[in-house]
Amino acid sequence: MSSNNKAILILGCFDTKGEDFLFLRSCIVEHGEKVITMNTGVMETTINFPVDIESDVVALEAGYSIKALRESDDRGQAVSIMGRGAAKFAARLVAQNKIKAAIGMGGGGGTYIALSAMQEIPLSIPKLCLSTLAAKDLSRQMGSKDIVLMPSIVDVAGLNSISRLLIRRAAAAICAMSEVGEEKVSTAAGTIAISMFGNTSDCVNQCSDLLRKQGYEVLAFHANGVGGKTMESLIGEKCFDAVLDVTTTELADDLCGGICSAGPGRLNAAAGLGIPQVVVPGCLDMVNFAQPDTVPVQYQSRDLYNWAPDVTLMRTNKEENKILGERLAQKINRSPAPVKVLLPARGISQIDAPGGVFCRPEINRVLFDAIKENTKSSIEVIETDAHINDPEFSAMLVNALLSVMKKLQV
Repeated sequence: MSSNNKAILILGCFDTKGEDFLFLRSCIVEHGEKVITMNTGVMETTINFPVDIESDVVALEAGYSIKALRESDDRGQAVSIMGRGAAKFAARLVAQNKIKAAIGMGGGGGTYIALSAMQEIPLSIPKLCLSTLAAKDLSRQMGSKDIVLMPSIVDVAGLNSISRLLIRRAAAAICAMSEVGEEKVSTAAGTIAISMFGNTSDCVNQCSDLLRKQGYEVLAFHANGVGGKTMESLIGEKCFDAVLDVTTTELADDLCGGICSAGPGRLNAAAGLGIPQVVVPGCLDMVNFAQPDTVPVQYQSRDLYNWAPDVTLMRTNKEENKILGERLAQKINRSPAPVKVLLPARGISQIDAPGGVFCRPEINRVLFDAIKENTKSSIEVIETDAHINDPEFSAMLVNALLSVMKKLQV
């Protein structure tokens, strides 16, 4: 189906925001676009525009009747259920190749429902939400998706000179974005995902240069929690031919409650899908916190280093490294595809180099031994006398990645 035959999905609570959504719909139609409207409001509506997916079927998609939701008078439950139903419908519309973009509007509840639905819409389809909460931290609701948040300035509660202007702009933005197609990158070889951090940037840049010279497209993801989640999500969408996971530091933040945790799903996607990968315990010597006064009380006597005024790093200890080595091994053991692990004996981060503030070879030894002892025999674990940012280590990583990719092709 060509993009000309697809529609822009409009989703929101038409019961309380009907006037606003009528105006949004008219603005999009004026741009010559087709629309699919989804009502996620629970109460009865008096809107005078066509609704393609009514709230009763959205609720049923999540296993509830709209009548029961109205009678329960439980707003929190209703928002959760309508979010689940909207997400299922959005996934279906994507599978049916019916939508070219999605737009939502709302306050707290409407924003939650819209963002829930947008979680099921892939990278290739633009997503925009005009929200009263756009200035707040919505990272949990947005997840790893490429959603554009636009501040509504005034509440979405009836039209006025400001809301009309911003709704027109939101409509123009989503219509314009919907016409931007994916750029077809000509790569004879394939596409590689690679994880990086400031402490491993030399290694990643060197690997990327070597891979690009051989015709690969390389996409780098900052291992700051959101970056790791995004990489895992795109691996799950089968966007990559292989993964060079140089910077697995998010495992340490997940273990110790740091601010760069990507959650327990980190390092799962490639193994689950059988995508070849090379893994390095890059930056597992550190856990990330913000300003020094944000470091939890139980860690304030630990080895701390100010990487920046708003970044405080904590050196991981032997006990944590033993657990991290076991977890890393358990995750990659699930993979049916070829995997290699490379261990740089002279340091796993920029500041874990000889003479560096986090240089603790005896702690790294616990990590390396835990990885070796818990990795299944079919996975090759290579320890080499190099630092993670040494050019020779980068060359080893690229050669290892090419070898596991070749094994899968045989």
